Amino acid sequence: MDVTLTAAHWIYLGGIVVILGTMLLRKNIVVPAVFGTFLTAFVFSGSLVTGLASIFNASLVAAQELFNIFLIISLVTAMLGAMRQMGADRLMVAPFRRIMRGGTSSFIVLGAVTYAISLFFWPTPAVPLIGAVLIPVAIRSGLPPLAVGMAIAICGQGMALSSDYIIKVAPGLSAKSAGVDPDTVADRALVMSLIVGITALVIAYFSQRKHMRRPSPELLTEWESRSESDFGKQGRGAAPQGDSTSSDEGISKSSPELAGTPGGVNPREDASGTVLTQPVTVSARQVVDDTLRSIRAAKTFAVMVPVAYLIFIIYLVIGKFTDLVPSLEGGDAAAMVGGIAALILFAVAATNDKQGFLETTSEHLIDGLVFAFKAMGIVIPIAGFFFIGNGDFSGAILGYPESSTGPTILFDLVNAGQSHLPQNSIVTSFVILIIGMIAGLEGSGFTGLPLTGSLAGALGPAVGMDPATLAAIGQMGNIWSGGGTLVAWSSLIAIAGFARVPVLDLARKCFVPVVSGLVLATALSVIIF
Repeated sequence: MDVTLTAAHWIYLGGIVVILGTMLLRKNIVVPAVFGTFLTAFVFSGSLVTGLASIFNASLVAAQELFNIFLIISLVTAMLGAMRQMGADRLMVAPFRRIMRGGTSSFIVLGAVTYAISLFFWPTPAVPLIGAVLIPVAIRSGLPPLAVGMAIAICGQGMALSSDYIIKVAPGLSAKSAGVDPDTVADRALVMSLIVGITALVIAYFSQRKHMRRPSPELLTEWESRSESDFGKQGRGAAPQGDSTSSDEGISKSSPELAGTPGGVNPREDASGTVLTQPVTVSARQVVDDTLRSIRAAKTFAVMVPVAYLIFIIYLVIGKFTDLVPSLEGGDAAAMVGGIAALILFAVAATNDKQGFLETTSEHLIDGLVFAFKAMGIVIPIAGFFFIGNGDFSGAILGYPESSTGPTILFDLVNAGQSHLPQNSIVTSFVILIIGMIAGLEGSGFTGLPLTGSLAGALGPAVGMDPATLAAIGQMGNIWSGGGTLVAWSSLIAIAGFARVPVLDLARKCFVPVVSGLVLATALSVIIF
């Protein structure tokens, strides 16, 4: 199909080049993204008013699309904050220490669990589940937060989603556009995804191995404190850093029953202001009883949270393979994760502070929202720039009526370049891969599949390749790029939020391992298939 490129197309392409170059220089890309949005909208519409309004509209549209991720991060963070105040977070991770004894075992367990859940239910519900239960264990075992994020992103958003072998949405889209059998595309995509994933995991492991540390409870405290100082202040209900862990598996010394001087005795002041450390109204027996009650409550919730999410996983499996319960997929499953976190938050807060739990619950929720937006809010204007190139969102950004279709600037650019492809199987395979990766820049990983599938169907016979193979290659490029491993404005936001690392840093760290795997898988696919 012939596509006429306008000045707006070239400005948008220039914006992509500037953003990628800025990322390679390890600089913040918010300013280039905002200027790119303004210039693209201004030149396309010819209206300065539309150009200026697009700066706001692009971020608004992006925020609407991404807020579900922000909300899940907020709820799970609030739940963990309440558990941390009680000391239940450290007790919860204790059973996993038998398996996740060090950085290497934690890396393997995180990857395996993420892959298994994501393959059956997509990564959307997998990330909150793992973030609530396994990430704290991995941190305590000595695995660096960046390595945590890389393992989850590569195995979930990359290896599992790029094959989509169970649900088969992606192979279906690719096959339909290419005019081939979906099962053939799915089989070849599975092989390619494993090649990419294993290659990326090996490179990621050895790149992070030197940063692994000896297991220690202090690592969890350091991780929580560092993330709070990086992305937001320490939670109002969180224990002070120096008092967050006791000798009894992390029971917080800052619980209401033990507040005050050492030994749990509440201080008072005399008329001159001198602090008196003698007991006032709290007997030694009452202190002991309150302490034991706090320990029992912490142990109860340390068991209840993993069990609650295990029951949820069982529910998902039953719904997937039987008709006994309604099936939950994607956004519905993620919403359930958030709902469970909210109920646990209420229960923990009520147990920990019976008189003031209404106030402490809202404080934990505020802390969770502040953390989510301080950690991930930077992505909103960046996503807005790429959304203006996507026909599903560009209309709203440019102020079109709801019934109108917006311009597909990004896909016009890709379509315009297909006529320049050389008639060579190896070169064609890599060009399809690159087109898929570019199409994935919009941040979903799926919207470019009809494009790469169509190119595969058209170019496969011309270069002597099976279109199903080319379609699978394009699927790898689309989903590994936009699905949540290479671009920071994708679902990688959620992973970075739960791992508590800057999302742009995580995207940069994933770049070399993932691209190396994609190159190897593409080269081998030409030989194997």
